[in-house]
Amino acid sequence: MEEKEISQAVISRLPRYFRYLGELKDEGVERISSQELSGLMKVTASQIRQDFNNFGGFGQQGYGYNVEYLYHEIGKILGLDQTHKFIIVGAGNLGRALGNYLNFERRGFIFQGIFDQNPDLIGQMVRGLPVHPMEELETFVRENEIEIAVLTIPKTSAVAVADRLVQNGIKGIWNFAHVDLNLPEGIQVENVHLSDSLMKLSYNINRFMQEEE
Repeated sequence: MEEKEISQAVISRLPRYFRYLGELKDEGVERISSQELSGLMKVTASQIRQDFNNFGGFGQQGYGYNVEYLYHEIGKILGLDQTHKFIIVGAGNLGRALGNYLNFERRGFIFQGIFDQNPDLIGQMVRGLPVHPMEELETFVRENEIEIAVLTIPKTSAVAVADRLVQNGIKGIWNFAHVDLNLPEGIQVENVHLSDSLMKLSYNINRFMQEEE
C-alpha cells in the first residue's frame, strides 16, 4: 500500500502539538478535545482534526483525545521513540550553545562530538566533549555511525563540509549556515535562517503599529 504524502505544513505543526501535549501530560490532564486544544494553540479545531486524520485520527467523536496516548503517538511519528546521534560542525558561540542545550537528549538526540578548523578551539571542552579538528571529521562520522550533523559555520565552507558529511554516511543536516544546501535525494536538510525569523517579527511589529495608528 502506497504511503500517503503528508504536506510540509502539517509536518511543521507536529512538533508544536507534541510540545503542548507534553505540557498537558505533565500537568496531569488526561483528555482534551480538539476545541480545547484549539484554544491553547490558536489553531482551528477543524485544522487539528484534519492534521490528525492524516495519521488515523487518534480520537473518538464526543470523547476527545487521550493526552498521553496522543503525545506518544506523535512522538513516534516524529521518530522520537528512537535515538539519533549528532555532531556539531562549528565550535563558535552558536555551536557551543547548541552543544550545551540539554533538551536535545530528552528528545532522543544524543550529542556525540563537535568540530572546528580553528586551532585555538581544538581541545576545548563543550559539555564534557573536546573540540575535534576537521581532519578527524570523516573517520569520526563513520566509526560512530552519526546520523545528523549540525552546521554552524560560515556559508563559504558549508557546501564543501556538507558534501564531505554526505559522502561519509550522514542522513540529515540541520543547517544554520547562511546558504541553502541542495544535496542528493534521500539526504534530509533543515535550513535555519535566524535573521528570517527576526525579519518576520519586524514585519508583524510594523503591521500592528500601523493598525494602531
